[in-house]
Amino acid sequence: MSIANELQQTISDLVDEHRGILAADESKPTITKRLAAIGVEATEQNRRDYRSLLISTPGLGKYISGIIMFEETLGQTDENQVLLPEVTWSKKIVPGVKVDRGKGPLAGAPGDLVTYGLDGLASRLKGYKNQGARFAKWREVYPITHHNPTHMGRHANAEVLARYAAVCQEMGFVPIVEPEVLMDGDHDIDRCATVTEYVLHSVFHALHLHGVHLEHIILKPNMILPGKNCRTAEPQEIAEATLKILKRTVPAAVPSINFLSGGQEPEEATGNLNAINQMKANAPWQLSISYGRALQQPALYAWQGKAENRTKAQKALLKRARLNSLARQGKYHPAMENEEN
Repeated sequence: MSIANELQQTISDLVDEHRGILAADESKPTITKRLAAIGVEATEQNRRDYRSLLISTPGLGKYISGIIMFEETLGQTDENQVLLPEVTWSKKIVPGVKVDRGKGPLAGAPGDLVTYGLDGLASRLKGYKNQGARFAKWREVYPITHHNPTHMGRHANAEVLARYAAVCQEMGFVPIVEPEVLMDGDHDIDRCATVTEYVLHSVFHALHLHGVHLEHIILKPNMILPGKNCRTAEPQEIAEATLKILKRTVPAAVPSINFLSGGQEPEEATGNLNAINQMKANAPWQLSISYGRALQQPALYAWQGKAENRTKAQKALLKRARLNSLARQGKYHPAMENEEN
């Protein structure tokens, strides 16, 4: 199969009108924090047990089309000694992998950050492909302050995202391009809209310069939200602002926009997604999810690190996946939160 056909097949397997992507790719420090919140030590066995629980959830493929894994998960097995990427694809859920190496300060741009991991990326992708992964994810973050992100910060991050995406496509991987404008701060929704518009313009300019085929990427942006320390906004306001900025910046060639949850509570993230899909009209892209905590949190708290809670946790995950599938179609209502799993 040619690279172009390989990429198109992955897009076809990932993108439809009702499913989304589960982000289960927390780094070791992040998964340590998540497990600590339920009093569980982040040993390799506990990390494997938790992620195996998520991936093995019966019926998950009805609502989830792809799972982003941390690299250690690609080599782990379930209780039947089946590799987790094989378990994933047996449900017609595409295995993917987080390939960035975390972030740090951007020299010359105080307050801005940049993500590491381009060195050796092609050879790592070759190994991940042998383990069953077919798409990748790379995250760049943009803090909002009175002076951030700077012009240099926006363009440096866009350049890194474009270089990553170009390498991915050359290796037959669909890249998830994730420019996240952070919720942290006291900025209002208009400030988030302005920054996100600049960021997305920079990203797509860089993707064009690097010859990235937009038909074979997935964009994973933030919704347009006020900062955590600002007033809250109603779903309709968030939807209007988000669609306005996406229409200004994202070419129609992009097949799917899969929002990150970015610190939203599970019900909040589902409600905002629903409002966006109710107002999307003739938007040219699918408007879906690539949620991490907003999908996982109820399952994590139901599990509590106990084997006897496995089924309960899987039902909690399946419920959130189902509700987000309804929100993908603009058919969600908050009253559904009170229904049985």
